[in-house]
Amino acid sequence: MPGNKGVALVTGAAQGIGEAIALRLAEDGFDVAVNDMASSAEKLQGVVDEIIGKGRSSSKHIADVSKEEEVAKMVEDVVQHHGGLDVMVANAGVTGKPAVPFTEIPCEEFERVMSINARGTFLCYKHAGIQMIKQGRGGRIIGASSIAGKKGMLTQGPYCASKFAVRGLTQAAGKKNPLEFGTHRITVNAYAPGVIDTPILRDAAVNGDPSEIIKTMKEMAPLKRIGIPEDISNLVSFLASEESHFITGMPISINGGIWFD
Repeated sequence: MPGNKGVALVTGAAQGIGEAIALRLAEDGFDVAVNDMASSAEKLQGVVDEIIGKGRSSSKHIADVSKEEEVAKMVEDVVQHHGGLDVMVANAGVTGKPAVPFTEIPCEEFERVMSINARGTFLCYKHAGIQMIKQGRGGRIIGASSIAGKKGMLTQGPYCASKFAVRGLTQAAGKKNPLEFGTHRITVNAYAPGVIDTPILRDAAVNGDPSEIIKTMKEMAPLKRIGIPEDISNLVSFLASEESHFITGMPISINGGIWFD
């Protein structure tokens, strides 16, 4: 087991990509705090138990990332429990309702998706940044964009808008000037996955059946497969490491070749 590399916080970590990231960072030598909604508390506790089983410290934090007071309290609690914060992975997110034509998307649906995916990422970046600047030892802030944040996707207007927003937040926060994070040796990057085999894929599929999406994406992809959560956690492992110190402001595509930047 590697030595202690610091403290990481992963939001939306009860399942899928977030769970894979949390477990990988624990394997890399980080103590890992995990977050999700109250409805996922039991699954989140299972992730905590797995991290502890890997010989690392962990803690569970129930919070809605779209609410500033809850994000600020979450970061405060992580620091109190673990003694600091070195890596923030703002992974929590939702998809839009599947197969809804643009002209029929309710404003409430747009606001729901934006509040979690865009506002939630902004709040995680903000409060992790405040803590990392205070500590004065640099840090890694990592967000969740998407192939849908690089290219508009049919019937997914709110989701696309939210993931394009994550790209903008990542690039703005990564700028090197006294008002942003670069001067403080804090890098800000994002991963932009294509189709990944997770529960959120079923949420995005019509009638909960992702088979047609998977078939189409496999045909489009040069690698002829869709991704798995560990494909993303491998990238985050690097972005969280010291070796990634010269990369910032980058929303990195990881989609099997379906979309080239």
